[in-house]
Formats: sequence, C-alpha cells, structure tokens
Amino acid sequence: MIKNVRRSINKTLKMTEIKKKVWPEYFQQILNGKKKFELRLADFNLNEGDILILEEYDPETNTYTGRNMKKKAKSIVKFNPTRMHRPEEIKKFGFYIIELE
Repeated sequence: MIKNVRRSINKTLKMTEIKKKVWPEYFQQILNGKKKFELRLADFNLNEGDILILEEYDPETNTYTGRNMKKKAKSIVKFNPTRMHRPEEIKKFGFYIIELE
C-alpha cells in the first residue's frame, strides 16, 4: 500500500503546467463543456496528468483577453500524419477530430 502511495505522490510532483493560447470561439466551447479535445502541434513535451493553462487570445487584436482556465491532460495520442498520408492529401482534405462515445 505504501508503495502505491509513493507512486501517486511521485506522479503528482512531476505534473507540469503548460500555457497555451486558445482563440475565443474555442475557449468558450471548452468553457461550456462542448469541446472536450484539443489538437495541437506536438512542439512541446506533454504527459498524461499535466495541466494545460488555456489562455484566451484574440487573433484579430493580437492580445490576450485575460480569461484563462486549467484543464488536465487526461489522455494523449501523438501521431505523425505524414507517415500515413502525403502532404498534398493532408492539405486537400484536412482531418477530422472525432470524439467517440
């Protein structure tokens, strides 16, 4: 039992907070509970349990609105789409992000 408690404490101590910009329309969808996923370029280190500090950012004025929220990274799938598709196919069709129920 003590061993499991130590693992839990270690996992908690290794949790990282990472700040990311979110455009207003998506920020509001996350806030309302409608959007429960994120698609991000994997140009930063992220682990399950890390906390994303999502900061609302207006791309039209290039300013932060001051609203933010914290969300825990529940599960993460990292992939490289160019391993499965040619870049011209990606550009032509894009991707769906599908939340399965």
